[in-house]
Amino acid sequence: MKARFKPKYNIRKGDNVVVITGDDKDLSKPRVVREVLVEEGKVIVEGVNIITKHTKPSAQNTKGGIVKKEAPIHISNVMLWDAAQKAGARVTRVRKDGKTERVFKTTKTQGGKK
Repeated sequence: MKARFKPKYNIRKGDNVVVITGDDKDLSKPRVVREVLVEEGKVIVEGVNIITKHTKPSAQNTKGGIVKKEAPIHISNVMLWDAAQKAGARVTRVRKDGKTERVFKTTKTQGGKK
């Protein structure tokens, strides 16, 4: 994704999110974000979009074989987890005391890591 300005997302590394579309869709099970790929607009979520990678033997991995790992999914396919509602919720940014906070639109509570 080549853009003039770097996009800003409401999802950060370590947040609890819910997968809302795709093969791993589960609206009641929160999962942890391992990495946010800002330039690509994708996230790597723990236990979601598992792929199998066949590796050749090398100096680091002398045996080789099949490795299972998480592949990135588009950031629009996940939603931040609201623990108060026990569901995914939309988020807006609000400035308080010179700092920007993420606030859930439904419950008006602070979102993200706790």
